[in-house]
Amino acid sequence: MKPGQKVPLIMEIKGEAPDQYGGFEDKVEAQAHDRKEDPEREERIVMEIIVDAYDAEEKAMGWYYYLKDKVQFPFRAKCNQVLAKSPLKIGERVTVIQMAPESECLDGMWVQVEWQNRKFAVPLVQLQPIELDEETTEAIEDWVYWTDLGYSF
Repeated sequence: MKPGQKVPLIMEIKGEAPDQYGGFEDKVEAQAHDRKEDPEREERIVMEIIVDAYDAEEKAMGWYYYLKDKVQFPFRAKCNQVLAKSPLKIGERVTVIQMAPESECLDGMWVQVEWQNRKFAVPLVQLQPIELDEETTEAIEDWVYWTDLGYSF
């Protein structure tokens, strides 16, 4: 501040300020509460997937190996949402060929896809699988359920 510079002064406060960000946090919380918890799925996640995981990396690796063991590759899928980290657009179809390397899955579960003669990784939550076996369907639905409820590593 410069010498002689005038500084704003609050003389009186009336009422409450409007929500500056449109209630974003309330909307996220409401969405999580709208989803029904699935006790069977919750138990599988806690007892099989993230059991004995003490930090974020251990949780990530629990999910990584669970999906790697349960998902039958390759399979077809279509993009169900646009994400900044992926070139896919809604409705585009890809072939999912394998899990991405472990090192790529520390912030979420990523899979390698083949699309337009290229191979690269996309987040698993961006894909809607097409006609899967029961075990693969359950494993992917477990991951989507976990992320939809707002859980993270």
